[in-house]
Amino acid sequence: MAFRTRDHVPAVTGVLSVISLALVFGAVLGVFETVAPTAPEAVIDAIPHVNAVLSAVAIGTIVVGWRAIRRGAVDRHRRSMLVTVGLFVAFLVLYLYRVSLVGPSPFPGPDSVYQFVYLPVLGIHILLAIVCIPLLYYVLLLALTHEVAELPATNHPRVGRVAASLWLVSFTLGIVVYLLLYAVY
Repeated sequence: MAFRTRDHVPAVTGVLSVISLALVFGAVLGVFETVAPTAPEAVIDAIPHVNAVLSAVAIGTIVVGWRAIRRGAVDRHRRSMLVTVGLFVAFLVLYLYRVSLVGPSPFPGPDSVYQFVYLPVLGIHILLAIVCIPLLYYVLLLALTHEVAELPATNHPRVGRVAASLWLVSFTLGIVVYLLLYAVY
């Protein structure tokens, strides 16, 4: 009997989520040595700014995809969501590359802002990003393993609404974190 992803979407989602989160936490905690060559300092310094732009564009593509599906434009929705996944992957690769080389960015502002603004915003951003990983894998796997006509009968529409909402908030809070780190202070 052949293994078909379509028949095991929750299990495949779980495996991919565990692997992805282990890689992310491993990189952030410095468990993995960086195997990639070190880029020039100007490139490494530019990554947070590039990631802020990627996040802003991702917010736009999520909104476009959401509006498209509400209007019944399935192809536009699919393209928008796939572009968003690509933007997220690019963001994550750049973020993990930078953090594996230089570590997390220290907060340069006052302690009161750090404790009462920055940490709560960062915490919610990270929590939502973690929660989004399995949701995104799940809706993506459903979309990739089912015909368009079958998707309304799956959990794709319901879970997709939740995933898109949380993803929007996470990307937005990521931009707030960026602004606090690089613009405000």
